[in-house]
Amino acid sequence: MERLVILGGGESGVGTAILAKKEGFDVFVSDKGSIKEKYKNVLNHFEIDWEEGKHTESKIFNADLIMKSPGIPDSVPMVMAVRKAGISVVSEIEFASRYSNAKIVGITGSNGKTTTTMLAYHILKEAGLEVGMAGNVGDSYAKMVAINNFDHYVLEISSFQLDDIVHFKPHIAIITNITPDHLDRYNYQFENYVASKFKIAQYQTKEDYLIYNADDEVIVSWLKQHPVRSKLVPFSLENTLREGAFMENEKIIIKIENNTVEMSTKSLALEGKHNVKNTMAATSAATLIGIRKESIRRSIETFQGVEHRLEKVLKIHYVQYINDSKATNVNATYYALDSMRTPTVWIVGGVDKGNDYKQLMPLVREKVKAIICLGEDNAKIKDAFSNVVDLMVETFSMEQAVKAAYKIAERGDTVLLSPACASFDLFENYEDRGNQFKAAIKKL
Repeated sequence: MERLVILGGGESGVGTAILAKKEGFDVFVSDKGSIKEKYKNVLNHFEIDWEEGKHTESKIFNADLIMKSPGIPDSVPMVMAVRKAGISVVSEIEFASRYSNAKIVGITGSNGKTTTTMLAYHILKEAGLEVGMAGNVGDSYAKMVAINNFDHYVLEISSFQLDDIVHFKPHIAIITNITPDHLDRYNYQFENYVASKFKIAQYQTKEDYLIYNADDEVIVSWLKQHPVRSKLVPFSLENTLREGAFMENEKIIIKIENNTVEMSTKSLALEGKHNVKNTMAATSAATLIGIRKESIRRSIETFQGVEHRLEKVLKIHYVQYINDSKATNVNATYYALDSMRTPTVWIVGGVDKGNDYKQLMPLVREKVKAIICLGEDNAKIKDAFSNVVDLMVETFSMEQAVKAAYKIAERGDTVLLSPACASFDLFENYEDRGNQFKAAIKKL
C-alpha cells in the first residue's frame, strides 16, 4: 500500500486525504499548527490518521509521496528535508487530476481570477453541463473528485497551487493578468512569480488552449520568450484581433475557430473595464467548449458577481458603502479606485506584501478625499499618500475604521474598503475582513 503524507490540515489537505483514502493509500495528515475542528471531524469520520502542533519525522519520512498544502512555503525546513531525502512532493491539483478524466478550465492571474472562475462556471452550469467549481473558491478540487463525477471543472488556481505540479494540464487555461503579488514567496523576484503563473500552460499540448490578456505586457513578452504548445486565444480592450476577443462599437466580439459571438457591453451585469476583460476570458472558454451563443448571452446578463469584490453593501444618508475586501494587492485596488465615480473615503491597509503604491497616485489625487488606514503597521501607506490627501486617519479595528468613515463622508460620497494588502494582521482572512466591514456598517 502506497503511503501518502499530507503536510497541512486545511481545505486542500483534508480534500486530498479523502481522495487518497478512497484510492487505497495509507494516509497521514500532519499540521505544525492547529487543525480546525470541522476538519478534525472529517478526518476522524474517514478514519484518517492525523497530528497537529508538530511534524513527527518518523511518520513523515516513510512516505512514498508527499502532498504539500499551498500555504506552506518551500523554505520550511521540513519541506527542504523531505525533498533532500528524495521523496516526491506534489500539489493538491496535481494529485487530484490523476483520478479524474474531466475537462478542466483552469484560471490563474493576479486579479480577476475569482470573478472569471465564477462567471465561467455560471455559463457552463446554465447551459446544462455537469460542472464543478473548485480550487481557490469553494471546496478543494481533490474533495470534489472524491465525491462527485463531473464532466467539467472550472478551477481557480493560485501560483502556490501551480508550484508543485508535475503533469497537471487544463484543457483550457486562462491567465487574466500578472502584476507583482506574493513576492515574499518568490525571493522578491518578479520573474519567479511570472514563471509560476505560466506553469498552468507548461504541460499543455497543441490540442489545448491558452486564453490570455493581450493588453498585459508581462504576459505578451513572456510568451515571446517562452512559447507554449497550446493554441493561443488572446483577449484585448485596446486592439482589434483577427482571432480572440476584442471590443468594437461598445460590443464584445469573440472570434474563435470560425465561431463569432457578439454581446453588447450594456447588457453586462458587472461594472468596470476589468470586468469586461473577465467576461471576455470566461466567454472565450465557453465558446471553445461549444456553448450556444444565446445561452452565453443570457448567462452574462444574469451573473451576480462575487462577494467581497466591489460589493455594494448599503446606502446610508446618500453615502454608498462598498466592500472590496478581496483586493489584497495594489493592482486590484487600482481597478476599484478606477471604477469610482464619486468622491471616495478609502479604507486601506493590512499586511503589505512588498507593495509599490506609486501606480495609485493619479487615481488617489483625482478621486480620494480621505484615507483611513486599517492595519498594525501603516507607515508605508502614510509615507506614500500623506502629501496627496488632506485627511488621513489611523485605525486599528474595523469598527473604528467604519465609524471614522461615517463621520467624514458627506452626501453623494462613497466609502470604499479596498485594502491592497493581505488581512492576516487583524483578521482571519479577506472574507472575515469583508464580513466585519458589512457588520460594522449595519450597526451605524
